[in-house]
Amino acid sequence: MMNKERAVIVDAKFSFSQETQLTVHKTSVFFPGDGFVAYDPNGKLLFRFDSYGPEPHPRDELLLMDASGKCLLTLMRKRPSLHQRWEGFVGEKAHDQNPLFSMFRSSIIGRSSVTVEVYGDPGEEYQIEGSYSQRCCKIYSIPSDHSSRESVAEIKRKVDPSSNVMLGKDVFWLNLQPGFDGAFAMGLVLILDQMYDDGDGDHEDHVDPISAPLNPPS
Repeated sequence: MMNKERAVIVDAKFSFSQETQLTVHKTSVFFPGDGFVAYDPNGKLLFRFDSYGPEPHPRDELLLMDASGKCLLTLMRKRPSLHQRWEGFVGEKAHDQNPLFSMFRSSIIGRSSVTVEVYGDPGEEYQIEGSYSQRCCKIYSIPSDHSSRESVAEIKRKVDPSSNVMLGKDVFWLNLQPGFDGAFAMGLVLILDQMYDDGDGDHEDHVDPISAPLNPPS
C-alpha cells in the first residue's frame, strides 16, 4: 500500500491517523436511504442522515450531518442523467455554489464501476468496485496517470464479535485507511444507497450494477 499524506476533502476532524472502522446503521428498513447513523469505534455518533417525507423515491437532495446536526455535505442528483450522476457540495448548498465532486456510473451498459471525480487543483479521482447491495465493495484512489490504484476505504458486512455471526445488511462497517476523509466516504455511502440498494425503483432489474461482488468476511 502506498503511504502518502491525503488531502482533506470535507473536514479534517473526520480524518483519522490510524485505520478506523465506523459502524453504519441504516435506521429505517422500509425504503432505501430513510435514515443512517455512523459511529466511531468507541460508540460515539459521528454522522447522521434523516429523510422523512411523503415521497420516499426518488430523492434528489440528501444532507449529511454531523452529530450536532450541522450540514457537512449536500448531495444532489442530476436529472436527466443516464449515468445516474450525483454532485456533492460542502455544507448547505448556496446559490451558484460549485460542486466539490461528481459521482456517476462508469458505464450505462451492464455491470460497471462507479467513478468519483473531486474537483480542485489538483483534482482527484476514485473508483468504487464490488457490490453495495451485499455491503461488500471498495473505494480506490486513482492517480492522475492511472498507473496504479490504492484502496482507501471499504464497505463490508459486520460480524458480531461475541458470537462470530454476520449481522444483517442494515448494520455494516465502513473501514477507513489512515488519513481518508470519513465525511467524504459517508457521503459516497449515501449516494450508493440511492443508486444500488435493494428495491430501488430507478432500476429495471435486481442485479447489482457495480462490478462482481467481493467475498464477504468469514
